[in-house]
Amino acid sequence: MQKPSAILFLPFLVAACSSSPPAPAPSAAVEQGRSAQTSQAPAAAKPAPSALDELANRLGDRSVYFPYDDFSVDAKYGQTLSAHASYLKHNPAARVVLEGNTDERGSSEYNLALGQKRAEAVRQSLKLGGVADNQIEAVSFGKERPKASCHDEKCWHENRRTDIAYPAGR
Repeated sequence: MQKPSAILFLPFLVAACSSSPPAPAPSAAVEQGRSAQTSQAPAAAKPAPSALDELANRLGDRSVYFPYDDFSVDAKYGQTLSAHASYLKHNPAARVVLEGNTDERGSSEYNLALGQKRAEAVRQSLKLGGVADNQIEAVSFGKERPKASCHDEKCWHENRRTDIAYPAGR
């Protein structure tokens, strides 16, 4: 008589040792929805944001503006430059190009020199923030790459700047 009770107990023992309960069978509506999804053309996937796009969102401002005929970095750019310095310190393979620019007034030679001084001033600020010199390149475009094209103080202000650029593939 003990044999039949052991046989009856065996299925409960096996079920108790199972690590996960069996999955319920999908309903007919779920199966129909799955087949409808697979028969449709796949939706166009949005391109993943590039690392530079993500960086732009995290670091915000990428320009430092200067007064007329000046290359000193205003203290109001401290947080911006600190954020870029922090990123560069924590990403030693990252490189940055500082692009010095001027407004249209003055000779080409003078503006190239002034643009270089502006880029070097931003470079110095980043280096003070702990960025390695080999991560930074400072160049001048003088008045050759204006951001604004009108000929008044509003536009000139937009053009007196150093842009912080992270080149792709570097």
